[in-house]
Amino acid sequence: MKLRTRICKKNSNASEKNSTENTTYPLSCVDWSSNEEVYYVSDDHQIFKWSEVNRDSVEVAKLPDDFVPTDLHWLLLGGRSSGGGKGSDSLLICSNDGRFVILNKSARVERSISAHTAAISSGRWSPDAAGLLTAGEDGVIKIWSRSGMLRSTIVQNEEAIRCARWAPNSTSILFCQGGHISIKPLAANSKLIRWRAHDGLVLSLSWSSQSNIIASGGEDFRYKIWDAQGANLFTSAAEYYAITSVAFNPEKDYLLVGTFNMLRLCHSNGWSYSSARFSEPRVGSFFNLSWSADGTQVACGSSMGELVLAYVIEQKLISKNLKAISKTRKSIVLKDIATGTQDILDFPQRVVNFALGYGHLVVATTHQVHIYNEKYINTPIIIDGRNDTRVIEVGKKYFMILDASSIWVYTFTGRLHLNPRYPGSQAQIPLLTWRSMSLGLDVLAIRDNSDPTSLHLFDLIPGASRQYDPHLVKAKQAITEIAACRAGTPEDQFVAFIDSNRELFVSGSRNLNGERTDEVYKIGTQLTSIMWASETNILVGVHDSCYSIWYCPGEGAADPTIIALTTITLDTAEFGKHISIDSFEDAVVTFRSAGALLPVNVNMYCEILHRALLEGQWQQALKICRVGQHASLWATLAAVATRKHQLQISEEAYSAALQIDKVSYLQHLKTLTPSSAEQMAENSLMLGRMLEAETILLHGKKIEQAVGLSLRMHNWRRALEISQKYKAEEPNLMPRVLKERSKYLKALQREEWDPLYLPFAIKEEADNISE
Repeated sequence: MKLRTRICKKNSNASEKNSTENTTYPLSCVDWSSNEEVYYVSDDHQIFKWSEVNRDSVEVAKLPDDFVPTDLHWLLLGGRSSGGGKGSDSLLICSNDGRFVILNKSARVERSISAHTAAISSGRWSPDAAGLLTAGEDGVIKIWSRSGMLRSTIVQNEEAIRCARWAPNSTSILFCQGGHISIKPLAANSKLIRWRAHDGLVLSLSWSSQSNIIASGGEDFRYKIWDAQGANLFTSAAEYYAITSVAFNPEKDYLLVGTFNMLRLCHSNGWSYSSARFSEPRVGSFFNLSWSADGTQVACGSSMGELVLAYVIEQKLISKNLKAISKTRKSIVLKDIATGTQDILDFPQRVVNFALGYGHLVVATTHQVHIYNEKYINTPIIIDGRNDTRVIEVGKKYFMILDASSIWVYTFTGRLHLNPRYPGSQAQIPLLTWRSMSLGLDVLAIRDNSDPTSLHLFDLIPGASRQYDPHLVKAKQAITEIAACRAGTPEDQFVAFIDSNRELFVSGSRNLNGERTDEVYKIGTQLTSIMWASETNILVGVHDSCYSIWYCPGEGAADPTIIALTTITLDTAEFGKHISIDSFEDAVVTFRSAGALLPVNVNMYCEILHRALLEGQWQQALKICRVGQHASLWATLAAVATRKHQLQISEEAYSAALQIDKVSYLQHLKTLTPSSAEQMAENSLMLGRMLEAETILLHGKKIEQAVGLSLRMHNWRRALEISQKYKAEEPNLMPRVLKERSKYLKALQREEWDPLYLPFAIKEEADNISE
């Protein structure tokens, strides 16, 4: 991956004027007003607009002579892909005398406010567009409303503040003083987080909206990456000059670092893709880096007054036999490694995003989406009207697009399959990232940004009432990463997610009766990333210094014994630090460490076993296990066979895995009527799926057995609820529940304490006294 740069042509009149005065002003104020236009202003007090269309600058407005700009930031409310500041878009410009001005779309000054007693170093609109912050060299940070009314002063000390940025969720402010970095949460009574970051001054900061990590650059010639608690994740080698600017890409895992005469493109983990050096003409240090809203290009302002534009080329995607490489901004090369053929795909507009998988290449340009099938490369299907495509995810049956206005799920024939909506979804579209959604085989999972513990699951099965009725899964902690399984049958669809405590959970999207299930099971700890296999329900996850493979994470999630037998954990010490998962296709997991791709094979027998089980080939599955002779194979077969009510095969598999207690329980199941509600419920109970077992009994009108199940599990409250609900149909259930509860209390030698049972205990005591 490389960074291609060009120095932009300035306004000819302004250039002549500067040449006569022989003055070059540093360019420290640069920002995008759309994906095609850049606004910039320097010490000559003139606001210019550079356009991608004519590749020239025009003067928009002139600032007062006593107003020397220090920072510039656009608030884009009228649509990021539209041109030049629309609707209620506002431009914030700060000065070195403590003032800031707010300009409207016509470049007319709406408010001019004296905010600080010294120069304002940073002025930024909040990501939620609710207000703005100003930070000054007087050591003060203030928060203002959008109209310029002071709301609060959140930081006040004597040390100058060099740079300040909002948190992606607008709940905290990041700033630097001297060699220290601080995070100030806006919640009441919250403590300031402060740590020593660099040996010299900290010159620049950036907070990633994708990964919630922080980058800093300093006078010690290094750039560093931190988590939101101040723990160091990466420290670069020393450059030749101070790091004057850093900026995370808003849509992808890129970090751009600016120093004297050099731009460095890095992964968000810190390691470098490539560098762009400027020897002739010399541009000086890069004071400001601003990515466009779609993340495809970056505008840079330098100390010698040059406006430099850069964009990323040679992005590479590999899926099985296909390799896609972006050669220019408007062309992609698609190679078939197996046949050695190569096709150059040219587009009329700039390529914004592209994704490769399952024999299809999906390319999004500024206003269209092109769908290529590997068998019919010359006849793509084109979808018009999709602007500012931010995320593309390719599945086995469908592909998903997140753009500036909504989420769309299409078939590979170009037909719109689903436009998912949930309460508050439209307001959350700008805050969604690829980490907060996942496309599976028959399910789409989306995290609710207003409540990060909630996960919305949409059915993708044709004919389902799926668009306005998503299923809600609740986690105990905020969800940070989601992965929906990409293979299986409609009954075997699972969603895995990592929460803020880095714990891994699995939930089924529906049970065998086709109904939704709310059961969530914990199967791992200290995970940083996860990915499902492309063709089987095998899950891989990365820890700090090792990785784990779950060969049966779905069917075995409720049984800790099965999870223990089917989970393999291996060390990654030889891989290096900061491992990420690049792909998981067939039986090969590809990890990425410091840019290097590291392929690792999973157990081939287990992968073949999953494919046999997917096709219902039970005897073939038994043969595979007998050949492989591994406990994880037998445990996987046992869990899947038990879920599919294949009791004979399940008994043999559990016996081979030395699970004697389960073998005895299966022999008890065989005494029950085959395929009856009782047998199916006991089967689900064996897998630890209590709710599923109860649902099967209640749907089969086995009310007495459902109450008996709750009593066996000592789920006293549920037993009472069921007996009360079906009191008219089964009048004898309530006395039975109260009698069993009385026996239980007598054995414990305790008085009744449960609020649900207290009225019955008091009534019984009163009846005894009256008698």
